[in-house]
Amino acid sequence: MARVKIRLTRNGPRLLRQSAGVAADLAARAERIAAAAGPGMVVDTRIGKSRARASVIASTPQARRAEATGRALTRSIDAGR
Repeated sequence: MARVKIRLTRNGPRLLRQSAGVAADLAARAERIAAAAGPGMVVDTRIGKSRARASVIASTPQARRAEATGRALTRSIDAGR
């Protein structure tokens, strides 16, 4: 059996965190969280300097109220797993 050598570079992990696949996975998770949290939740996905990010934002007054009084986003975090 041949020996396999793996050489890590400094840019490798950063490029992986910025990859389209990771961004798509984060976006899908955020969409599931937003759907579970209820209407008025908006998903924002960005690729920054070192990693891809996704966030769910309460964009309407009703959504902000649902988060403030009933923790709608906090309770729906398991939908992103």
